Amino acid sequence: MVTHERKLQQIEALKEEVRKELKASAGKSPELLKLIDSIQLLGVAYHFEREIEEALKDIHETYGLVDDNEDLTTSSLGFRLLRQEGYLVPSDVFKKFKDEEGNFNESLIGNSLGMLPLYEASHLMVDGEEIIQEALAFTTTHLQSMSTDPNNPFAEQVIHALKQPIRKALTRVEARYYISIYQQDDSSRNKSLLKLAKLDFNLLLSFHRKELSEISRWWKDLDFATKLPLRDLKKICENHHTNRNIHIESSRIKIQDLRKRT
Repeated sequence: MVTHERKLQQIEALKEEVRKELKASAGKSPELLKLIDSIQLLGVAYHFEREIEEALKDIHETYGLVDDNEDLTTSSLGFRLLRQEGYLVPSDVFKKFKDEEGNFNESLIGNSLGMLPLYEASHLMVDGEEIIQEALAFTTTHLQSMSTDPNNPFAEQVIHALKQPIRKALTRVEARYYISIYQQDDSSRNKSLLKLAKLDFNLLLSFHRKELSEISRWWKDLDFATKLPLRDLKKICENHHTNRNIHIESSRIKIQDLRKRT
């Protein structure tokens, strides 16, 4: 049986491996953006706050020099991650994906890997951003069609995104879902990051269970069972769970206090 101390040692070792991956990806925008996104979605970004902040700062400094040949996935991911970090980057980066009539290119419609990131990025719009409003309408319409296609390998992810966009999700709550998705990605998953995410999730889960056990014991010791209905204990546990998730997220979701960095 693996002890608690051993799990902590494994987590520390895996954190160092992921840090090396972040360093190795510096200067390689697509790879770095995807790695940062995976770290955040898997719920372990709080281990790498400084590294992620520095990486996105470097990306932002060269944002105006974006290659016109950059694909939709990379453009959308960069836009979302930078805005989440508080950088009010311009939305005209998406103009190159429009045709002469001002509509998004029809060639994007069947591109699930590009449409999903654009859809997620569109939830970071600010007032008056017409192109982002158009992107949200465009992606929502076509993703809804993709979600009903039994032959689309990304249908499950599309359905989940339409129901729960990243912008509106609590990272810790969603981490379990993204772990299951990430481990299916044989082509690009990072084994060290996946193992770290699983260990970290299970460790925090055991910690939360211990906390709830202590609340239950406190309830019994004070003999609330004879004074208050059981539904009040359930309510206390639910509030504890909600407040803990809000506490975790409050230090991460910087977009709610968007700073205009230029």
